Amino acid sequence: MNILSIQSHVTYGHVGNSAAVFPLQRAGFEVWPVHTVNFSNHTGYGDWGGPLIPADQVTDIIDGIERREAFGQVDAILSGYQGGPDIAGAIVDAVHRIKRVNPQALYACDPVMGNEKSGCFVSDEIPPLLRDKVVPVADIIVPNQFELGYLTGMETGTLEQTMAAVRAAQDIGPRVVLVTSVRRPETPADTIEMLAVDGDKAYLVSTPYLPFKRNGSGDVTAALFTGHYTATHDAKDALERTASSVYDVLHNTYEAETHELQLIQSQDAFAQPRMQFTAEEIA
Repeated sequence: MNILSIQSHVTYGHVGNSAAVFPLQRAGFEVWPVHTVNFSNHTGYGDWGGPLIPADQVTDIIDGIERREAFGQVDAILSGYQGGPDIAGAIVDAVHRIKRVNPQALYACDPVMGNEKSGCFVSDEIPPLLRDKVVPVADIIVPNQFELGYLTGMETGTLEQTMAAVRAAQDIGPRVVLVTSVRRPETPADTIEMLAVDGDKAYLVSTPYLPFKRNGSGDVTAALFTGHYTATHDAKDALERTASSVYDVLHNTYEAETHELQLIQSQDAFAQPRMQFTAEEIA
């Protein structure tokens, strides 16, 4: 299976394509990365070098892929952090062009905007573009709980509210919604959840909560869920595989006390997930 991944790249550390490509490859997927930025490191460090990639250069790469007559081989398109606001148009254009050749191709959007702790950390122009232009053409979206609320303008403090927001997001376009970093009043302090909704079906998985955060974990999550769902169209299985792999990466990173995800050291978790978590069907 071939996944076209349009998102950021960093040389030092693991976010964007630098977090998505290797796990997908170890899970058995062919990945065609297209970069939207070429930075030294992620912006959470407060200092970085390197350029945003202009939208016309992103489109130029897509054009080259089209000249190879490869659009029909694309099983999924994945997008993440978009850099400049002009990238949204390039991504949507690529999705439309690929789907004209291969209507079965899936488009998965990770609507990177922020999180509950940090708030919105992208340009003010990005969230409206994601909501109004990108999400409507997506088959799959992978927001965290904060981003889901931002996209829909709805509260997400309880499971019922989160489910209502998911239904509102589905009304915008995507059939499949994976909500990460789900917390609700009844969630035990030592656990965190992910919610996958495919059409009318909904599945919830709980994993141990690790008291730290590392950039890139959401990128790994979106990539693996996209790959597994594209391969099987089984949201429950994709959720369980993704939760298993991501937890092991985070646990290894926590134990190593490193600032960057331990992707290479955790590669067996992508190739052979332990499947230690079972998702519960809730709808």
